[in-house]
Amino acid sequence: MTTTSTDTRVVIALGGNALGDTPEEQIERVRTAAPKLLDLIMQGNEIIITHGNGPQVGMIQKAFTYAHQDDAAIPQLDLPECGAMSQGYIGYHLQQAIGVALHKNYKRWHVASVVTQTEVDPDDPAFENPTKPIGAFLTKEQAEAEMAAHPDQVFVEDSGRGWRRVVASPEPKKIVEAPSILNLLDNEFIVICTGGGGVPVVRDYADKGAYKGVAAVIDKDLGGELLAEDCGADVLVLLTAVDHVAINFGTPEQVDLTDVTVEEAERYLAEGQFGKGSMEPKVAAGIKFAKSRPGRVCIIGSLDRAGEAMAGKSGTRIHA
Repeated sequence: MTTTSTDTRVVIALGGNALGDTPEEQIERVRTAAPKLLDLIMQGNEIIITHGNGPQVGMIQKAFTYAHQDDAAIPQLDLPECGAMSQGYIGYHLQQAIGVALHKNYKRWHVASVVTQTEVDPDDPAFENPTKPIGAFLTKEQAEAEMAAHPDQVFVEDSGRGWRRVVASPEPKKIVEAPSILNLLDNEFIVICTGGGGVPVVRDYADKGAYKGVAAVIDKDLGGELLAEDCGADVLVLLTAVDHVAINFGTPEQVDLTDVTVEEAERYLAEGQFGKGSMEPKVAAGIKFAKSRPGRVCIIGSLDRAGEAMAGKSGTRIHA
């Protein structure tokens, strides 16, 4: 992949739900997405791809939980390992899909996936109030048995549907593998990394400051934003199911936003204009990135129109 000093470095974030619910569905969807990602490179951009992994992590953890219930010799797998596994197989599917698109366009560029760790603060207040539900639904008796066996784990009743484990969602502080990612970019690789916001890790000073995984979930949009900052990106592209961010969504007064300043976006955010579990974290990440350095822009738009969004013909642009 030939790059120059004038290339725009872009972090592209794909939502985990957009990748489907099964490996077969994921393969089909990433093969559809790959040519659109390739179009962004053809426009003269240097790209880093990150992705969500919520459905995939849930699938992996449920499989091990149910297998353990059926056969105690099969271990349960904790969240850091499930996150790393999801990064591996999603990255593998993306590598293959992009490889197909490259061959069809007679391009000899390289693609690599990096299992990425994201450092968090062990004193983050989120660890004192875990709220992110993960894993399978259990009976009250099963949940109590798990808490007895693992005193550090917290389970709560979830809307009458059963008991689920809850974990913290701390703020990401550092992309540990950023130097490796930059080295791959310098050697003309398309890089896939920081899946699901990265595997959360903390410094273990009992082990000379080495990293160790912690059971937590990093918001994928904030993880993508930090990746963009740590890797010196110019543009952060958050791809979702809709073409634009909107205010008064779902009402006769709905307005699609195409170009908004940080100040306008902050005002809409304070008004509660965006869905807390969907668009709100994307807008918050976009504001943070646009404020991090002069000239930086966040684009929120649909995967189907990614090329148009980069060209300013679709999507919502957030800028200082």
